[in-house]
Amino acid sequence: MPIQCHSMPRKRHTAADEPFIEVRTLAAVFPSGTSTDRHAHDWGQLIYAAAGVTTVWTEGGSWVAPPHWAVWVPAGAKHSIRFAGDTELRTLYLRPSLAAELPRQCSVVTVSPLLRELITRATDLGALDEREPVHRALTLLIVGEFRRSEAPPFDLPTPSSEPARKAARLLEEKPEATPADVARKVGLSARTLERRFRAETGLSLGSWRRHSRLLHALRQLATGETTKAVAQAAGYRTASAFVAAFRQTFGQTPGRYFAQR
Repeated sequence: MPIQCHSMPRKRHTAADEPFIEVRTLAAVFPSGTSTDRHAHDWGQLIYAAAGVTTVWTEGGSWVAPPHWAVWVPAGAKHSIRFAGDTELRTLYLRPSLAAELPRQCSVVTVSPLLRELITRATDLGALDEREPVHRALTLLIVGEFRRSEAPPFDLPTPSSEPARKAARLLEEKPEATPADVARKVGLSARTLERRFRAETGLSLGSWRRHSRLLHALRQLATGETTKAVAQAAGYRTASAFVAAFRQTFGQTPGRYFAQR
């Protein structure tokens, strides 16, 4: 269960205020390993963790966000969330009229220093009311800063066919398995499985597996695992080789993601 945490008293809203609320918020702390059941919201959701790593799963794929990044989940998208490392969650729910300007699919969002402060201020207030001039300004800034964001590839597409989905699950559960072994277990030839992965995810089987390992490594690092241990678990012979692959994919070394809260 989350631990609620608020840094300042909040204004209490009534049912009469609801038509004027543009942004709702939630601030909570989730212990490492906590997960939510699959669910959906009527409003779009920006999921940001000031500390820890969040992973959001949907039918179409998964998205991983270390500190300084967030995951955007559009209204109506069924999803579940898992928290690696003790996670300080700060999440915003945007009214559908605002979310219409934002991505229609799940995506990872860069949390700039400005957006981080805007999220913090909004969660301190509890909700943003369009009748309040300061609240209206905060809302415009949040949406504007969100739309300017870019992010490294923290997403992992899920194949659409059942055999390829089963293969993906096997690769995640047993990363040491060879493509030939996985293909045999799902009743396909290695060549057919490779074709399906390319067609359904846009990635080769090998590229999908490497990216899956790197995203899993992010979650392990968030729980305090050493770079050396994570590198070995990801199949790299040395920590330096793992760090090089990580930096090539995500643009920074693993330590940079966890150097500051």
